[in-house]
Amino acid sequence: MFSVSRPRRWRRLFLVLAATLAVLVAAVSGCVSWVYVNAAVSTVGSTEFRNELAVPPLAESRLEPDGTRLFELDMRTGSREFRPGQVTKTWGFNGDYLGPTLRARRGEQVRVRVRNTLSEASTVHWHGMHLPAAMDGGPHQMVEAGATWTPEWTVDQPGATLWYHPHPHGATEDHVRRGLAGMFLLDDELTETLALPRNYGVDDLPVIVQDVTFRGASLDGTHGMFRDVGFLGEQTMVNGTLTPYREVGDELIRLRLLNASTARVYTFGFDDARAFALIGTDGGLLDRPATMNQLPLSPGERAEIVVRMRPGERTVLRSNKLDADLGFWTQRFSGGDDTFDVLQLRAATTLRPSPALPETLAPASTPDGTDSVTERRFELDLKGINGQPMAMDRIDFTVTRGTTETWIVHNRDGMPHNFHIHDVQFRVLAVGESAPPPHLSGPKDTVFLAPDATVRLAVRFDGPADPDTPYMYHCHLLWHEDIGMMGQFVVVEPGGTAGRPAPHHGH
Repeated sequence: MFSVSRPRRWRRLFLVLAATLAVLVAAVSGCVSWVYVNAAVSTVGSTEFRNELAVPPLAESRLEPDGTRLFELDMRTGSREFRPGQVTKTWGFNGDYLGPTLRARRGEQVRVRVRNTLSEASTVHWHGMHLPAAMDGGPHQMVEAGATWTPEWTVDQPGATLWYHPHPHGATEDHVRRGLAGMFLLDDELTETLALPRNYGVDDLPVIVQDVTFRGASLDGTHGMFRDVGFLGEQTMVNGTLTPYREVGDELIRLRLLNASTARVYTFGFDDARAFALIGTDGGLLDRPATMNQLPLSPGERAEIVVRMRPGERTVLRSNKLDADLGFWTQRFSGGDDTFDVLQLRAATTLRPSPALPETLAPASTPDGTDSVTERRFELDLKGINGQPMAMDRIDFTVTRGTTETWIVHNRDGMPHNFHIHDVQFRVLAVGESAPPPHLSGPKDTVFLAPDATVRLAVRFDGPADPDTPYMYHCHLLWHEDIGMMGQFVVVEPGGTAGRPAPHHGH
């Protein structure tokens, strides 16, 4: 009888195992390749602009006997037919999705009565607003289900395009993605007198950009494979309108761009690469218009641009690929290769003449850093900021009212982040070793950081002081914020010390 020797049996087993391993490697490689190839999303050239752009109404307000301007906001559940025959459950302020545009003037005392009619607690944060910490609407000012919160403050900052959105610790991405967001416009004497388009909804358009994915009739919030930045949607909408167009009748159109997405970075431009004028950033007008044809905006950032229209033409606001040295893998899975047709502008055959843009706009309103009293360093990665995840009962540091500081923010992670500071508008002094580009030259409260990027910021703290109630600083890619990329500081009077946040600040 013939028998196979032991060495031969082991050799055969080895060959079988090697072949099996090769098949597995090929399968995994093929799967990864398929995921990589199919990760890029584009609606460029395939979008049929069928829906008239909705313009959020200006919020109604009334003057109280004490002269305070009162707004009322209700957080509600609702439903909307974004697509014919598909009714989607949503959240909104005073309606089914998004909220009205609040508008106030510098020097006014404002009061907002916020009612939470949802089934869970949330907050309303006034993003970009300079106001007392107790009125900020961060995670310490939770509004319980069925409760009412009524913050009030004096508007004391230049005219600007701000916004409002929820800020519950651990759930911000979900609450914003469902539709809780709106604009808050500030006016002042300068913005009311400069020759700029300012007829709201006509030649001055709010453009709230979000990315969405539908699963059946529902808004999907699933994070895709390898999507460490958070939720990235398959298409965009503006002001809650899919495939939007807007008919315009003026030579110059002002677009107030707001990136209200939770993780996506947009690179805005037009389909014909036409130039436009950047006139404002997060916290207000630039010192002079800046001509450009591409403008990156990360989540939470705003920009005001003015585009010239020609009679009878159509042009498309587009988001192009992100040029930020993200690397082969990160570029693809952070959405950097994605492109979108966002909004079509349709010019009338006869246009109303618009005055030329002013050569100068607004004097600088942010510090230049020459009077900085200290430097602080912030290291960003998914584990937290400076190696620590957010703790609601921990004050990370204290700043003195009336002082300027230099904050050095470094992204030591392999993925993109950004950085938002509550209460203040800062000046970007440098990006790496270089002067900031035009889109970072105005007043800012949020700044994008590519992997290994560093920015130097001049930040002034004008109070008011409150040793027990903190402001936040955090990554505004909202899933990153939710998992702990956030810290908090308090402002104190000279010689003061930090207190301790109350264990519960709900209303």
